[in-house]
Amino acid sequence: MRLITIIRAAALAIAILTASACGSSGGMLVDECPTPPFASEEYIIGPGDVLQIVVWRNAELSAEVPVRPDGKVSTPLIDDMVASGKTPSQLSANMEEVLAEFLRTPEVSVMVAQQGAANQVQVIGEVVAPQALSYREGLRVLDIIIASGGLSEFAAGNRARVVRPTALGQVNCSVRARDLVDGDMSQNILIYPGDVLVVPETRF
Repeated sequence: MRLITIIRAAALAIAILTASACGSSGGMLVDECPTPPFASEEYIIGPGDVLQIVVWRNAELSAEVPVRPDGKVSTPLIDDMVASGKTPSQLSANMEEVLAEFLRTPEVSVMVAQQGAANQVQVIGEVVAPQALSYREGLRVLDIIIASGGLSEFAAGNRARVVRPTALGQVNCSVRARDLVDGDMSQNILIYPGDVLVVPETRF
């Protein structure tokens, strides 16, 4: 599953870079980046995530499980429960309802041990260390540029963009990354799970 996730992420990066090289935006280019419809203050579980599920006082029912491509998880006494699209607290409550048939006042804790590609952000193109990063609440463009080692020597930073999935399809949000690094914090937009920051190469 991990190999498939890596392959899919690599394919997405190649597709976006190819579109950039060909001069295609791959979606409408906007100055005001829309908030994704799934944006939430609490983490949303997605396929590929690995969950640490702890059933208090019942270690034999606790487990670390992956969220399958169909969005479901299975643990002892719980088969094929939908996890994708829920917050950890929502999944905990759902599991407690099922376990109440077997246990007296079950207490379940759900933690995200590892994020899947659906809940990562990617930085590709002309940065020092292109990579996929784990999402965290409040993440912004400058955070992921710094985490990727900064803009490269050949970066056309002011032609950067954030590729974002929305209810209307893929949107390309214009980001003047060079100005941002130089102190223009108006360019420091929020980042959401699934976003891809693309930094093109300078045209000589």
